[in-house]
Amino acid sequence: MTTLRFGQHIIKASAVFLQTELSFALVNRKPVVPGHVLVCPLRPVERFRDLRPDEVADLFSTTQRVGSVVEQHFCGTSLTIAIQDGPEAGQTVKHVHVHVLPRKAGDFERNDSVYDELQKHDKENEDVPSKWRTEEEMAAEASILRNLLS
Repeated sequence: MTTLRFGQHIIKASAVFLQTELSFALVNRKPVVPGHVLVCPLRPVERFRDLRPDEVADLFSTTQRVGSVVEQHFCGTSLTIAIQDGPEAGQTVKHVHVHVLPRKAGDFERNDSVYDELQKHDKENEDVPSKWRTEEEMAAEASILRNLLS
């Protein structure tokens, strides 16, 4: 694997920390909280309803596996797991993906503010390269997670 497609984006292998038969997990270039990662089906499908049953099963079993590791590694006590399915739900990348965010007490003043942050997370006017992590930072995090999952 040298690259994978994530909607309109090309993802370098260095940002991917897990690949299964039907899904992959990658670090986030602009995480809402430390450890905010994404889990996606390998097949670029825009909406959740368009996934095949085997893809749904793999996507969620992969999300469960990834969630356990990021919660522990980033010292979380809970997880927010979210899918923004369609533009009115806040989806900006036309490829189904699951947001996995390790949570801990006090990480947001109002607990549900995490959803406000996810909503503006990928908006075009907010999505500028100066706010992204470097490829090196992302590769380092992916390497750690890859090792924890092996």
